[in-house]
Amino acid sequence: MVSKRERQGKEASKAYSTKGVSGDIIPHLLNLYGSCATPRDFEIYAPDATFEDPLMCAHGVKQIKSAFYSLSKIFSESRIVDYSVKENAISAGKQEILIDNKQQYKFMGRNIDMISLIKLYVENGRVVRHEDWWDKKPIWNRETVKLPLVGRMLEMTRRGSMLVTHALMGFGKDPTM
Repeated sequence: MVSKRERQGKEASKAYSTKGVSGDIIPHLLNLYGSCATPRDFEIYAPDATFEDPLMCAHGVKQIKSAFYSLSKIFSESRIVDYSVKENAISAGKQEILIDNKQQYKFMGRNIDMISLIKLYVENGRVVRHEDWWDKKPIWNRETVKLPLVGRMLEMTRRGSMLVTHALMGFGKDPTM
């Protein structure tokens, strides 16, 4: 009998088969958003990578693990149901991967659909920055809001949210299978 985690991982690999950097990263990303991540899925990140969405700002792989492992604690289901990928070369060894996607979550029996733009900045095959723009809107920070002080406060709130999540999730420890 194949477990749900293995089945979703295999589906993710089949769903996106292409060459290049994004072809190596997308199956792992689908596992992360599908709440079926394994420790191996986080190997796509550089040790000092960052992850940002409107609720959290994670620094380092352990905090990124806490952010994605917490999805299964909050939602009974989560996954990316549709996506398209665009890969841009920035310079030698540096790429930007844009994933226009639709995410689906189930919270307290209700389906929540969300449109998102995932921006991955990749250096030498590893993700160094991962941004999830909900409704395709830039994340509010000191550079994207009219009052930099307000943006700075929003950044601090997202960092605080991440630190609480990180503590509740065991400081990035991999769950026992």
